Order: sequence, then C-alpha cells, then structure tokens
Amino acid sequence: MALSDFMGLCLGHPDWGYYMTRDPLGIAGDFTTAPEISQMFGELIGLWAAVVWQSMGSPDRLILAELGPGRGTLMADFLRAASLTPAFRRALDIYLVETSPSLRRCQKATLAETRATWLDDVRDLPDGPLLLVANEFFDALPIDQYVRRADGWHRRLVVLSNNALAFADGAGVDIAAPSAEIGDIFEINWPARAIAA
Repeated sequence: MALSDFMGLCLGHPDWGYYMTRDPLGIAGDFTTAPEISQMFGELIGLWAAVVWQSMGSPDRLILAELGPGRGTLMADFLRAASLTPAFRRALDIYLVETSPSLRRCQKATLAETRATWLDDVRDLPDGPLLLVANEFFDALPIDQYVRRADGWHRRLVVLSNNALAFADGAGVDIAAPSAEIGDIFEINWPARAIAA
C-alpha cells in the first residue's frame, strides 16, 4: 500500500484513526498548537483579516473558512478581534472543514454562539470571495515518498514483512523530482498541492 494510503488510514479511519477517535491537543493530548498557547495568535490573524477585507473593497459577503480547526480556539479568537470592525464581522460566512467527530464536538462547544457551517471536504466550500485559514492543517495530511534507485524513482510502499510493517519499493514512476543520489528520498504532499492549487 502506498505510504499516503497507510497514513490516511492511520489518521482518518472512522474507527481507529488518530484524529477520529480522540482530542489530540493540549496537556492530555500529544501536541499543542499556537492558538492553544495564547489568544493573541488568533486575534492578530483576525485583525490582519479585517485589513485584507478592507483592501478587497469591503465586500458585503466574505467566506471565512478554517481547515482543520482543532478545538475551535483560533476561530473564537479570530472572531473576537474581528468584532472590533463590526461591518467585517457581519460580512463573514463561516465554514469549518473538519472530518473528526470528536474535534467537531469541541469546535461546536467552543463556537456555540457562532453561526457556522461544518464541512467534510474543502471542495464543498461555496464560490465567492474567500479567506482561508489553515494552522498546521497541511502538516497533518498524508504524504508520499519516492526513493531514488539506479533505474529511477520508485514510490515507497508500506508492506507486511515477517509479521511487521516495513518499507518497500513500488514500481518505477516518472516524477518531476530534484536531482538526487541513489537512496535519496523525495517527499511530496499531493493533497496539500491539490488544495492549494
């Protein structure tokens, strides 16, 4: 199985996936992100966004989407600062793209007073002027790796070998990668590229 498929299952499997079965943030979790450390992070992004909105000509409607909003802390802090510019705050149509049921529950509790729409996929966002926030979201997407061999690049696979998971080379692939020595590994995040395109 491709490394990206393996990572996708580890992170997003509905019954056993890392993000699907727990709240990974904070002291009881595995890591902490900037919004959980200080409200200034989200507030400054909210103030910056108000300036961006003004530079866009202050449209009546602006889609504000956050990808992977964690516990909803960044969005809550963002909106608190955005309220300092009431017309900006009124213009916002808020969307949160989240696949984790446990994190959605946290977000809904944090943003209980906020009218927002939750989506499973960034492709479901409506058309229109968009401001996209994604703190550490792209870092958590599955990646593919390619290993340089004498005959070219090979996609890295995860296989079962002697009752243990191991890496193996897949078939050769034609991929635009930097020049490299034999044994070098080139990593690419295809989902991030697709979202950012």
